[in-house]
Amino acid sequence: MIIDKEEIQKKKKKLDDCKAFLKKEFIGIDKIIDDLMEYIQIWYLMPEILTRPVVINLWGMTGVGKTDLVRKMVRFLDFQNRFVEIELNNTDETSWSKNVSDILQSNGLSDEKPSIALFDEIQRFYTIDPDGTPVSQTKFTDFWELLSDGRLSKKERDDLEHYLFSYLFRKKENDRRKRNGETELDENPYLNMWDAKELKKYLSMEDDVMSIIDMKEEDMIKLIRKKQKEKKIYEPVDYSKMLIIISGNLDEAFQMSKETSEADVDANIYHAFTKKITMVDIKNALARKFRPEQVARFGNIHLIYFSLKTEDFQKLIQREINNLKQKTKNKFGVSLKINKNINDLIYRNGVFPVQGVRPVFSSVVDILDTNLSKFLFDAIIHDDKNIEIDYLQDKKMIIGKIGTRMVEIPYLGRIDSIRQANQQDAVANISVHECGHAVSYILYTGFAPLQLKSKVASSYAAGFTFPHQIHDTKESLLDRIKIYLAGGIAEEIIFGDKNASIGRSHDREQATSLAIDYIRKYGFDDDYQATYNLEDYSHRMQQHITDDKIEKLMQELAKKTKEDLTLHIDLLKNMSIGLSKKGNMTPKEIYDIATQHKLKVSIKEEGYLHIAEYHNLLNS
Repeated sequence: MIIDKEEIQKKKKKLDDCKAFLKKEFIGIDKIIDDLMEYIQIWYLMPEILTRPVVINLWGMTGVGKTDLVRKMVRFLDFQNRFVEIELNNTDETSWSKNVSDILQSNGLSDEKPSIALFDEIQRFYTIDPDGTPVSQTKFTDFWELLSDGRLSKKERDDLEHYLFSYLFRKKENDRRKRNGETELDENPYLNMWDAKELKKYLSMEDDVMSIIDMKEEDMIKLIRKKQKEKKIYEPVDYSKMLIIISGNLDEAFQMSKETSEADVDANIYHAFTKKITMVDIKNALARKFRPEQVARFGNIHLIYFSLKTEDFQKLIQREINNLKQKTKNKFGVSLKINKNINDLIYRNGVFPVQGVRPVFSSVVDILDTNLSKFLFDAIIHDDKNIEIDYLQDKKMIIGKIGTRMVEIPYLGRIDSIRQANQQDAVANISVHECGHAVSYILYTGFAPLQLKSKVASSYAAGFTFPHQIHDTKESLLDRIKIYLAGGIAEEIIFGDKNASIGRSHDREQATSLAIDYIRKYGFDDDYQATYNLEDYSHRMQQHITDDKIEKLMQELAKKTKEDLTLHIDLLKNMSIGLSKKGNMTPKEIYDIATQHKLKVSIKEEGYLHIAEYHNLLNS
């Protein structure tokens, strides 16, 4: 094999330029771009040496830019004509194709030259139901064959015979109808567009479809007979020079994607949780959707998108604002100055961390583009070349300073309006409940919670206290039960038993579930050492035997929680008042108020794992 070093150098330069271009286009995914470019290098520079396709998997929550990244890479590398995007599914909806081979061939990718195939939303192609039952599949079964060794079977000899027979039959039928004097005959009974495409595919012909349509009948039959004698047309097509990119959202791995009140949870918290997702987590998630031998075929190149950090969203908003400023200057000759209050307004109303970048783009349009048109109209009418835009939070007003004039537009962000609608009494109730969780969290872990909120942009979530990751032990399970119970108990202490709300129901379910596992599953109670939660009928235990013990444990922990909160009632009350005024508290604010009340507390970053000092215990 002769290696053209100059050609490889040119391609390497193109790949480096592609990397730089993608990093300008996408914010917060530099590591993904570096890895992707690294893994495609051998395919792009020296595809001749590949003996099987390169398979790369992209995993992440919706809206993080997986598909867009691939499309922009394809465009930059000039592979648009060698690229196909396929969304597999196993539903019964009708589709023109039932296998991958047909799609690749119809896109002209069966010539064994380098190409790119993106299999998007792969989670919809599951082969196992949530309960573990295999799903019968009739479509795209050759996908697994492609992943295995990159070789896809061609049509059988019989298919070509059938094609020729069906063509000759139609011709004969048409001649018969003509002899009978029928006038409504097929416009072209011999070789239509579909026939030509099928023939091109069956015979792996290089000719374009139109020249095949123009082929004389005897030439076509002669060609088919000739090709039938060649073995090549029946051999599998070799896709070893293909770059296969698989993309999907795996809720089983990205459990944060189902979090409630996502507009209120700090983006950095989501980032820290997604940062801990590993290839093992991905494979475990895949194992809940695909059979073991299928999971193996995804290979070991798994690029995992982290949820974007707060600063990434801020950069994204600033980039969109800069683009708008540039566009306005180029198109209308008007210079824009946009104050930071506008950035903050867009962030508060446009950032849903688990939904990625799409809501941000729509919020920029909603808040800035729409209102800018009114300011621009005024500026153009009065021949002004500068507009300064600001947001007055107290007046709920977007203002445009145009020359010496002020144009005011009343504006309340969509999410801001939901947060503002929370009634004073409801916020006070929620604040006490959440501070109950927060105070007990400090008492039992020694840390300030990551976030504390009582005004949220959600009609289905009252507020939240966001914890760190806690390694489950005998002691930490009991502490977690007390933290869950603390919200409702705090309401009893501050408002009296009669005014305690029903907002505790989910907390109690979680606490009870932990108490059940404490006794039935983990054997942390000396009286019950067997596992009492086995579901298999032949091993089923009499669970009711443990019920009294579980109830007694819950009562003891509820009593202890009430004693501890009562002991720190001043902290509970003062923290609740502060939270109800602001609607949220940062770890630093929680730290300050807790230390003022002589409580020992520390601040731990997002992603911190609370775990016992096993290493020291082992070596002591």
